[in-house]
Amino acid sequence: MTSAERLGAGRYLAAGDRPDNAITSVHGLTTVDGATVRGVLTTVPGATTVVCLMHPRQDVTHHPLVPLLLDAGAAVWTQQTRSVNNDLTLVHEQALLDVAAGMVFLRDNGFTSIVTLGHSGGGTLYAFYLEQAGLPAAERIGTTPGGRPVALADADLPVADGAIFLAPHPGQGRLLLGCIDPSVADERDPMSVVGELDLFDPANGFAEPPASSSYESEFLARYRAAQRDRVARIDAVARDHLARAAEARAAFKKSGDAVHRRRSLAPRIITVYRTDADPRNVDLSLDPSDRPYGSLFGKRPDLINYGQVGFGRLTTPEAWLSTWSGLSSNADFVRCAPGVTVPTLFVGLTGDQAAFPDDSRRMIDALGAEDLSTTQVRGLHFGGPIAEGEPTANELAAAEIAAWLTKRYELAPRS
Repeated sequence: MTSAERLGAGRYLAAGDRPDNAITSVHGLTTVDGATVRGVLTTVPGATTVVCLMHPRQDVTHHPLVPLLLDAGAAVWTQQTRSVNNDLTLVHEQALLDVAAGMVFLRDNGFTSIVTLGHSGGGTLYAFYLEQAGLPAAERIGTTPGGRPVALADADLPVADGAIFLAPHPGQGRLLLGCIDPSVADERDPMSVVGELDLFDPANGFAEPPASSSYESEFLARYRAAQRDRVARIDAVARDHLARAAEARAAFKKSGDAVHRRRSLAPRIITVYRTDADPRNVDLSLDPSDRPYGSLFGKRPDLINYGQVGFGRLTTPEAWLSTWSGLSSNADFVRCAPGVTVPTLFVGLTGDQAAFPDDSRRMIDALGAEDLSTTQVRGLHFGGPIAEGEPTANELAAAEIAAWLTKRYELAPRS
């Protein structure tokens, strides 16, 4: 077994030691809409530039880049959203208010330069934030895709001084649109299959792992169209649930009858089966790269697809439309990227199993920054090495990031 396999294909990487002179403090922040979020600030003497790491649904407190950024002379801010470790209720428009609370805190604490660093889903989170922060308050998004009002117009959204994107994927919804299984025949039955759309049927081109599968273009065209159709059907279910809740609220407002109030509060949880079925993970001839066979979740998508693990498995209707729908979500990197106009560094990973080369090209082409630098380093999506004995992608990326920061911002002297 290789070191990459022992580390879950690079998913679980230990962070190195932080500098001995680093000082860490924990901060509770209140957003403009009253939510409480937590952030961790680690500084080194003389640091006036702070690099911010966030992910919409993961805790990045111990991200492996933290000690490497501190060694480079930057302070590091790692922050949670209100939906940390929780796919169920993640609403991206609310997460922007969480980002804003951290940005205000850092600005008020006197940092000369604030640079966002979005890894994976954190990339689209920050792209969405920077797009909205760059707009006049009246032009910001006023409601979620599900119709819930969001206080972006009332929030102080400081614009960062720079943006770094490390292995960003196109957005949670776009990512799911690429890997949702369109062969599900009955949303209530995880085993139901439409045979002619089954990615894992040898009759359609699937090969037993670890051999790469091979799919005909006609099958792939039908498959991709059917993926969009399935997402559209789930969108319709989500909107129907939200419409029924709105009707109940209106009935309660009119009658005051508690039964309507209960009906408006009753949760409608959407279950989405089989979301690890991207053809690019099992047919390596599609958009070729250095990536190994398999998905972010493991080496056997044909089995994992039927298990508990997967994107957007359980979600509220509001969260589905805001985060997981590739057709309805505002958190789409390419949609947001023209609004990212601050100096920008885009670091791609050559073995990425979530952001494929064509995706990265589209994201880079959409960015609005005049000062735009792009580079690639060898590694897997979560920062692990592709082969045993190689440097990690995090180490390689940190060197590129440190060089980029040094040219543009003041960093503390290295001890």
